[in-house]
Amino acid sequence: MRKLTLIISIFMALCLSTASINADDSQILHNIDNNTNRMDADISLVATMIRENVEEGTDKRVVRMFRRDYEDKFLMLFQEPSYKTGQGYLRVEDVLWFYDPQSRKFSIRSMKDRFDNSNARNSDFRRSALYENYDVVSKEKGKLGKYPVYILQLQARHDEVTYPKQVLYVLQKPNLILKAQNYSVSDQLMRTTYWPTYTKSDGLYIATKQIFVDEVIKGNKTTFSFNKVSTVKLAESTFTKAYVERVNR
Repeated sequence: MRKLTLIISIFMALCLSTASINADDSQILHNIDNNTNRMDADISLVATMIRENVEEGTDKRVVRMFRRDYEDKFLMLFQEPSYKTGQGYLRVEDVLWFYDPQSRKFSIRSMKDRFDNSNARNSDFRRSALYENYDVVSKEKGKLGKYPVYILQLQARHDEVTYPKQVLYVLQKPNLILKAQNYSVSDQLMRTTYWPTYTKSDGLYIATKQIFVDEVIKGNKTTFSFNKVSTVKLAESTFTKAYVERVNR
């Protein structure tokens, strides 16, 4: 009887130890979300997108971006080039709408689609939701250049995410993603994403540059540079179809 009690005690201790490790790993994802989401205000900024394509060459876009993280909404309006001015992406109530000012019509898009035929995906511009969408499969310590990082292998909890598997290189303090390897369900490396620089505003960390590298078609790459960051509260009407139509008049 004592032997059985001892075995049960050891088993329980191991279970508690494993649960603690998993909880710590998940906390890193929670920290990333908290560090980069703004749940008490809105975010607006201007993004300059440079798309490098081995067949089509290099081109530039300028996009005005608005985010409301506590409602998981975002709006992206093209400012340059002139032939794209007024086109926009609006995510509200879990639906992503694309607006074409030529036809004056909205159409539904998938969050998994490429953003304007670049290496970014539409889902890259919503608030961070790692803690909700992924489980940590493994964690180890390492270095990315001179920075101490946690290397996390993630598995998606459902099929609504763009990438079912990811490997994140997360700065140990504060917890911010520096690099992500994005995999398909068959374990093919599809894309590598880099966050080389961040700025801090009112306690919020905002990437000032993000680089998306295509791992399937070598040479394809998209770089976003972000500036004119503001956390001023936006009007309720900003995240509406009516607003998108109005700015195009």
